[in-house]
Amino acid sequence: MAYSEGVPRRSYDHYCAASRALDVVGDRWSLLVIRELFPGPRRYSDLFADLPGISTDVLAARLKDLEGDGIITRHRVGPRATTAVYELTPAGVALRPVLDALSVWGTTLLGERRPTDAVRAHWFALPLGRAVAARITRGAVTVHIGDTTFHIVVGDDGITHHDGPATTPDAELRLDWETASAVAAGELPLADAGVWAPVP
Repeated sequence: MAYSEGVPRRSYDHYCAASRALDVVGDRWSLLVIRELFPGPRRYSDLFADLPGISTDVLAARLKDLEGDGIITRHRVGPRATTAVYELTPAGVALRPVLDALSVWGTTLLGERRPTDAVRAHWFALPLGRAVAARITRGAVTVHIGDTTFHIVVGDDGITHHDGPATTPDAELRLDWETASAVAAGELPLADAGVWAPVP
């Protein structure tokens, strides 16, 4: 990994692996940009829409830095290759356990949803992935929350989640927002949610 060129980046200047990691992903919003890319490639407009509160300047800066550091890659798609999409590199994918650990640690901090709190259905994917892995040791589960559909895979690579339904799901989950929130907050075990439908 190399730091992006241009404006010098701040560094803790500590000879410590945690410090070096924070030099790369410790800026505000960086880990949340990475969270948004776990399910698959995203356009700039997708990222901006699903990161309420971020400014266009900050998003552009974080994307540039993360690309320069080898965490994400950018390529162009479409009939005239005019649309840029961003996706994680293997180094970015390797940060999933970090986000998952933060999700576990932060679960006790959720509390009641505040009036100012934004929420997106796919933000429940990390805690739901853990809940699914507690029920199956291997397989794919399609999750529906409102109009959002994604799927969780439990396998040799641990737990991952991806856009859209699974091609051959072992089960389907249909959750309303209240149930998804309760499972994500650890208040309701998935086994008690009554929404698990095995696919024949």
